[in-house]
Amino acid sequence: MTPKLTIVGAGPGDVDLITVKAIKAIKSADVILYDALVNNELLEYASPNAELIFVGKRKGCYAYQQSQINELIIERALRCGHVVRLKGGDPFIFGRGAEELEYAKAYAIEVAVVPGISSSAAVPAYQGIPLTKRNASESFWVITGTTKSHQISGDIALAAKSTATVVILMGMSKLSEIVQIFSKEGKSETAIAIIQNGTRVNEKVGIGKMSTIEAIVEEKQLSNPAIIIIGEVVNQRVDLSDMYVEADLAHKKTA
Repeated sequence: MTPKLTIVGAGPGDVDLITVKAIKAIKSADVILYDALVNNELLEYASPNAELIFVGKRKGCYAYQQSQINELIIERALRCGHVVRLKGGDPFIFGRGAEELEYAKAYAIEVAVVPGISSSAAVPAYQGIPLTKRNASESFWVITGTTKSHQISGDIALAAKSTATVVILMGMSKLSEIVQIFSKEGKSETAIAIIQNGTRVNEKVGIGKMSTIEAIVEEKQLSNPAIIIIGEVVNQRVDLSDMYVEADLAHKKTA
């Protein structure tokens, strides 16, 4: 038995967006430590003998603090063998995957990473919003809305000065501040989209302008987990509804 840690990206929510390599890792795990944003259907790939431990955060309440998760990884790897740390999205995009790898390596535990599809790109795509488009946006920022000290990220003010698309994760609690920052840059009419539970069956969407988005959020009762997309590309949104209907009909015909 070789102690091993594999950090696995579970994707943004839709179980079909998991990678083949991620499924192989889940199947081979002796222990799986999974987060709140992981779709629980993915745990069905686990061995019947695997130990499943929820270590996520819900409504601000932690099942385990990060230091406890680190200790759990080491203890289970040394005692059981292969530990899979299953994280929503991609583990290296605001996922603390690198920290856990470094901690495990300090104990001479073998480590590996399976990248995941990040919500920062997949969630807008599912709503037909391109993060870049010719004549609309040449680049995009991906920023955390809330820093470790629970303050709004200073990078948002920098991003507001650019013409790039801005994607903000974990920013719903800072929405009023975000609106103020962009409005000060003369962008109160800039398009903005907020997508809650992106790629899942309970997905909710609010689209408007910087000057109207707070009222839209209140009307539609949007909250976390959600991502915020700001920029002209929101106006370039492609209507995918007909495509989904056609795909569903094709699936029913072959079923």
